[in-house]
Amino acid sequence: MEVDKKVMITSAELAQLWSQYMNDSGSACVLTFFLEKVEDPEIKPIIEFALQLSKKHIEKLTVFFNEEDYPVPYGFNVNEDVDLAAPKLYSDSYVLQFIHQMSKIGLTTYSASVASAVRSDITDYYIECLSETMQLYKVSKDLLLEKGLYVRSPHLPMEKVEFVNKQAFLWDAIGEKRPLIVAEVGNLYANVQRNILGEATLIGFSQVAKDKEVIQFFLRGIDIGKKHIKLFGKKLAECNLPVPASLAAEVTTSTSYTFSDKLMMFFTSGLIGLSIGYYGTGVAQSPRLDLGVMYNRLSLEIQLYSEDGANIMINHKWMEQPPMAADRGELGTEKK
Repeated sequence: MEVDKKVMITSAELAQLWSQYMNDSGSACVLTFFLEKVEDPEIKPIIEFALQLSKKHIEKLTVFFNEEDYPVPYGFNVNEDVDLAAPKLYSDSYVLQFIHQMSKIGLTTYSASVASAVRSDITDYYIECLSETMQLYKVSKDLLLEKGLYVRSPHLPMEKVEFVNKQAFLWDAIGEKRPLIVAEVGNLYANVQRNILGEATLIGFSQVAKDKEVIQFFLRGIDIGKKHIKLFGKKLAECNLPVPASLAAEVTTSTSYTFSDKLMMFFTSGLIGLSIGYYGTGVAQSPRLDLGVMYNRLSLEIQLYSEDGANIMINHKWMEQPPMAADRGELGTEKK
């Protein structure tokens, strides 16, 4: 075990550790604010648990970086990026939905971290993170169910076993479309839910942002989210399936400084990146050609939106550079 711990960290491991530190330092800021403003006594312990996990992860990640002589990322902190005295920005039910969605994302990212880890200490760490996040997912889901706030994907009738026997399963010659299969329904529904949460998040961000360019960026994101919700909802409605309700009403009317523009831009960039990945999954799991075309078109739209966000962050010097490979050409040039 001691020999294994002395093995140099790989680029894949470092990428996961660096990204997690950035995400957890940002999450700790947001969760600290949520905890300061929560009123529901049942939701408060879940916020406390989520915040405890973020702080615990930051401490452990700092140890990893120090042991490897890598600089600890600057990230985010409550003193610089949050005003705890600001009015409440989101309802408690939104916060519960937010934590639940973040736990679902955490399950995906921590699974990828386990798969990319080679050193046993890092593997064990991410297995522990995965186990903790599974617990957060369960307690948040159970409370959503208890409060009648959990939005289930549609129930579909049971059918007999059949095999595909014609190309119309993809799309027939005259363009008529078959009903959605369960994987397509699941992806459409989940993407509607994520966009609904993203729309509400950006509404709050747009109200409290200070920089005019950042405000316009968030407003544009709200429009994109509404458009995607409408398109996904239309596909569901074609099969007489329900569409989840908006969370826009869960945003207060506060316009006071709450989170730094830097923190809000970081969160928005992260959500955009996740959307691109989820849309890619939608393409892979949707045999119907019209769905693949739609997902690819929407992915391109949010990639362009993401690029504009990155440019804003670079111009304001808000984008922290991840660890990168040495530029051998540049090193050689320095000697001339």
